[in-house]
Amino acid sequence: MERPQGMTGILKKPPVLIGIIILFHVVGYIGFTLPATRDLFQDIVPFHLLLMLGIVIFSHRQVDNHFWSFYLIIYFAGYIAEWIGVHTGALFGYYAYGSTLGAKVLNIPLMIGVNWFLLVYSTGVLMQRSGLNNRLLRVIYGAVMLVVLDALIEPVAIRFDYWHWRFEAVPAYNYVCWFFVSLFMLYIFESFNFKKQSWVGPALLITQLIFFAALNIYPL
Repeated sequence: MERPQGMTGILKKPPVLIGIIILFHVVGYIGFTLPATRDLFQDIVPFHLLLMLGIVIFSHRQVDNHFWSFYLIIYFAGYIAEWIGVHTGALFGYYAYGSTLGAKVLNIPLMIGVNWFLLVYSTGVLMQRSGLNNRLLRVIYGAVMLVVLDALIEPVAIRFDYWHWRFEAVPAYNYVCWFFVSLFMLYIFESFNFKKQSWVGPALLITQLIFFAALNIYPL
């Protein structure tokens, strides 16, 4: 006789985790678009990122030292890239972070490393499941996808105080840097040779694409 699954087993099913991801982004979209709740939802952005991090970690097939090494490398690589950008303008251009992403160290939100990990992991798994056998093409196509996502994020980020550009308009140089930084991080993902993962990570990436595209369409 088959043993009944416990709550942990049910929650770990990809459809359940994907449903949670979609639900929280739908609620987030509503919260951002309603003036009465906008400030509250800006305040809870860091907690949303932590929830998505928890879901991704929970969905990963084998959370071991191999996985945590990858997480730390991407976290600190993302944080250092943003530090270089904010303090020198050598990466991305001249910009500064607002309050929405939460607590900062050296003017860089601690959540920014989490965000880079979520983006790189989700894109890496999507490319892993794409059927492309060429590693270089997976890295290049993944980097292009992250540039597209950044183009959708930028207007929303400026509007909701994620970050601000010194000269208001987003410089083309930002997208060039996003491509090469993403290329580098996705190469790291490929180098770790993770076994094929579930659709949870890709679902997060696709949901974010839709979420930010919808916020761009909505007349804020």
